[in-house]
Amino acid sequence: MARLGEFAKELGGSRILFVTDPGIERAGHAAKGIQFLHDAGFDVSPFDDVQPNPTTEDVDRGLAIAKKQEVNLIVAIGGGSAMDCARGINFLLTNGGEMRDYWGVGKATKPMLPLIAIPTTAGTGSEAQSFALIADAKTHMKMACGDKKAACRVAILDPDLTLSMPAGVTATTGIDAISHAIESFVTTKRNAISQLFSRRAWRLLVEAFPVVTAANLDLPSSGSASSRTGPDHAGPDVLGERPTMITRVAARGRMLLGAHLAGAAIENSMLGATHALANPLTAHFGVTHGCAIGVMLPHVIRFNSSAVPTLYGRLAADLGLCTADDPGAGDLIADLIQRLVFAAELPTSLRACRVDAQMLPTLAEEASHQWTGTFNPRPVDAMSLLKLYESAFDS
Repeated sequence: MARLGEFAKELGGSRILFVTDPGIERAGHAAKGIQFLHDAGFDVSPFDDVQPNPTTEDVDRGLAIAKKQEVNLIVAIGGGSAMDCARGINFLLTNGGEMRDYWGVGKATKPMLPLIAIPTTAGTGSEAQSFALIADAKTHMKMACGDKKAACRVAILDPDLTLSMPAGVTATTGIDAISHAIESFVTTKRNAISQLFSRRAWRLLVEAFPVVTAANLDLPSSGSASSRTGPDHAGPDVLGERPTMITRVAARGRMLLGAHLAGAAIENSMLGATHALANPLTAHFGVTHGCAIGVMLPHVIRFNSSAVPTLYGRLAADLGLCTADDPGAGDLIADLIQRLVFAAELPTSLRACRVDAQMLPTLAEEASHQWTGTFNPRPVDAMSLLKLYESAFDS
């Protein structure tokens, strides 16, 4: 992050809106970033009131500061929420109107301000994307507002910034990143570029996740089943080779790069039913996004297996779980995800997330209207989504 001032100078501008959240400020990362910018001669206006899963109200508060200070460059540091909010502010500051005006793709007609993104979590890969995911403050419906002009000009990947993540955040953001690699690989919009990013991300993330979560896993593989030898090194090599010896910091770097590549895969592909199912759980029951993803992903993988068996076969073969033509590859990947979730001490059922079973039909109906579900490799509707919720309730 020490080069932040240098990169900002290359982009021009003089007045910066610095978007972050209270947790990042408490960790001291925001103060360091602002100091680097001050040292480079920039006028910085902080907006540090971004809440998790930002809403139109978060965007409006940041927009008021941006307008008052007449900013001409935006820096966002934090997780996906900070970057989503920064992009939302950028839409309204440069193009006017309300967030709902940009729901969809390519609806901004005017140029947007340059954005520098600095992720402090290895999860969303938002710094590699051009979408702002903003919830309507009244309806809680999440709006995906995408435009190539909203993509960041510079992304700074500094693994040291992720060391301050609490264990729970490390686990939930990591599972989210893994889901991005899997879903983007099989979506109906997949292509050669997105799948290249997806597979590279998949290997990086699954190898590093047990290290950063200190999970003592006995993962299935075609090779060693050795257990972890210490808290600073990886456990069994899920790639089916010798046990890897990755330091915790190196693993953080792999998670950050993996999340970034998975984000790039999303940008070139899309997501699927797992994310469609997760959003209503967050809206109605406050289930952390990564927890919702961790519960639903194995069930969606099994559901999709009949539609894309060979694609799951490639992912499974990448880890040495089976051969690429094994018809049971989807089940093996689903089992692996459940092991990762369980070992990271995240909930594995909707009941554990305190979801009301009577609300499942309502959740399914709302999930059926989520945009990401339309790209699932196996078509979904309210009925099939309800069955997925039901299968995950006591799993």
